[in-house]
Amino acid sequence: MRRLGKTRRTVRTARTARTATKGLRAVAAACGALLAVLTAPVAQAHGDHGNPHWALKDTGSTSVRFRGLSAVDRHTAWVSGTQGTVLRTTDGGASWRNVSPPGAADLQFRDIEAFDARRAVVLAIGEGEASRVYRTEDGGATWTESFRNTDARAFYDCLAFFDRRHGLAVSDPVDGRFRILSTDDGGRSWKVLPDAGMPAALDGEAGFAASGQCLVSSGPRDVWLATGGAARARVLHSADRGLTWTAADTPVPAGDPARGVFALAFRDRAHGLAVGGDYRTDQPSPRSAATTGDAGRSWRPATTAPPAYRSGVTWLPHSRTAALAVGPSGTDLTTDGGSTWRTLDTGSYDTVDCAAGLGCWAAGERGRVARLES
Repeated sequence: MRRLGKTRRTVRTARTARTATKGLRAVAAACGALLAVLTAPVAQAHGDHGNPHWALKDTGSTSVRFRGLSAVDRHTAWVSGTQGTVLRTTDGGASWRNVSPPGAADLQFRDIEAFDARRAVVLAIGEGEASRVYRTEDGGATWTESFRNTDARAFYDCLAFFDRRHGLAVSDPVDGRFRILSTDDGGRSWKVLPDAGMPAALDGEAGFAASGQCLVSSGPRDVWLATGGAARARVLHSADRGLTWTAADTPVPAGDPARGVFALAFRDRAHGLAVGGDYRTDQPSPRSAATTGDAGRSWRPATTAPPAYRSGVTWLPHSRTAALAVGPSGTDLTTDGGSTWRTLDTGSYDTVDCAAGLGCWAAGERGRVARLES
């Protein structure tokens, strides 16, 4: 009987492995097709088919600016923004449900992290009690406020999760150091981490709550924080979930409260992208992108950077070299790991996100949300 049971388990295991392999092959094939389309020459005339483009989805929220975005897959995505607004789609953007937390109309939800179609955590930014965290487990039908900032000196900017349980939020410096908030229960409760392992902030240094990507993670323990506003734009890295940090200068220009690194993306714990510049429309943004291959210890400027300020960036699914960057003046693509960028679209977007299982989304002003299609 023991041998028979083992044989049955072996057969079931083999069948499960074959099914999983088929699923992975299907995802890889779909990702490969998307990458092939993206790396083809960009259309020079309107109406060309087979070229990548953002397909706008009607959200019905033209007065809202969406800076928070979380792509679950090609069909499911969450967005958050001004007027305390949170929307969710589960049909590829054909329809959107307003799942905003009640009584939140005065809040600005600048970051949202979704685990699936039902569970998400959203961050409201601002001074003092305007910085809050809400959590839902039923697709936004109900929300629980799990954190409200009571320190008038703190201003929370971004969220990042390592997995479904462990996550961090970051505030601009308090008493000369960035403040880190931590959860180990999926956002149900939060605690401020000790700041002994955080380097001193530079004069005027802060994070930018522009796209929900000033704090990003890769793997179970690594997290990076983008800064600006000071004499130098830096990226801080922690390899122990926010307990200790090291800082590195980037070539992205700073020296002004409107300049610095606005968004980060890491495809693994070593290889990352940084984008930013000067968010003022009348100011140029040279050297608006940089890359790292050593977990953020050093950064190199892009050889050909995006032509203007960019506030969001994401790696394409299952690609080691392709990524998208967005900003108010357009979308750019790199196919060489961030060394060179070329413009794909001139529409305005503030944030961009690609799901691991395929599906890239962008969001921005006047209720704009789009899905990448070919």
